[in-house]
Amino acid sequence: MRMKKKTTAAASGAAKRQKGTAAARKSAPGKTATKGAGTKGAGTKGIGAKGAGAKAAGTQAATRGAVASGDKATIRRLRAQLARAQARIEELQASSETDFLLDILNRRGFERELARSLSFIKRYQASGALVVLDVDRLKPINDAFGHAAGDEVLKTIVAAISDQVRASDVVGRLGGDEFAVLLWNLSETDARAKAAALEEAIDRLTFVFRDSRVSAGASAGVAILTAHSDVDRVLDEADRAMYVRKAQRRHES
Repeated sequence: MRMKKKTTAAASGAAKRQKGTAAARKSAPGKTATKGAGTKGAGTKGIGAKGAGAKAAGTQAATRGAVASGDKATIRRLRAQLARAQARIEELQASSETDFLLDILNRRGFERELARSLSFIKRYQASGALVVLDVDRLKPINDAFGHAAGDEVLKTIVAAISDQVRASDVVGRLGGDEFAVLLWNLSETDARAKAAALEEAIDRLTFVFRDSRVSAGASAGVAILTAHSDVDRVLDEADRAMYVRKAQRRHES
């Protein structure tokens, strides 16, 4: 009897062990599947994050490209605006330095050119001369025939002066009936000869107003440009020489 109980108990224990083993085997695949599913899920999440990062990088690159393109367009626009502004400045500067009636430099423009020329002479030891011309009888013409007649006289005188000088020389109107000519690369003797030729060319001019024939004439003064000259001094020197010449011509007549 005791032996039968012992055998029964052993059999019951063996059955329990088999049942536990079976349960363990059944539960093992489930655990493995869960682990596998977790791994798969983790892998999918990684791929998704990588794709999102690549998309963000592409968006940033596209943004940078758009900004760069926008910057280039802005630079081109600003350069165009700057070019237009510079052209307008040059146009205004030219108009502010030009005599509108005679289309030559006014006093401001001529003094600027004279200053540049003196700087060149000082640096390179070049030579030059300044001739100042004063029209002798413009006021009586204006009084007798009007300012339109006087303007015609001035235009004709400027044409005569321009015919006597070279393209490299500079002609300007200092004001009223006074003109200046900047002559390059000539000796003092040649400068005085040119001044005399300018007087003669203007003296030959005649004008007819209201059936009256009149002439103007001009007196010329010369100043030689040197490395020690400055704008005010050389203009004053030529101006004083012109008044001396005007007195001589008046005496001669």
